[in-house]
Amino acid sequence: MATTKATRTAKSAGFTVEERAAMKERVRELKNAKRGADGEKDVLAAIAKTREPERKLCAQLHKVIRDAAPGLLPKTWYGMPAYANADEKVVVFFKPASKFKDRYLTLGFNDAARLDDGAMWATSFALMKLTATEEKRIRELVKKAAG
Repeated sequence: MATTKATRTAKSAGFTVEERAAMKERVRELKNAKRGADGEKDVLAAIAKTREPERKLCAQLHKVIRDAAPGLLPKTWYGMPAYANADEKVVVFFKPASKFKDRYLTLGFNDAARLDDGAMWATSFALMKLTATEEKRIRELVKKAAG
């Protein structure tokens, strides 16, 4: 069985500490959704928990996504910033590198995203920094994904 960089408990080859924390976050999110939680506030809080310099990248990415598709609803999803359609299905999300001790931030699109392009298309992207080139591409992808 392959191991990940994420911390595993000594006695368990199961979920990492980070994976268990994400599952607990998801349970909390579902409970909060029933209470009408403020998604924007939750996303900003998740970004605030991220360490610098990645926090700045997350804040920039949040702004790009909100500007590109203001109709998507911000929320957290397994503790990650995410943006859902009117049916509350997550369309786009990003996973900070620090979340699971990865090398890069991941920008991902779920099946609710309308990115279909023939028989095969990308659903996630590695992001190390956000220049004008990446920002333009992300805006295009998010607009298309939001439909």
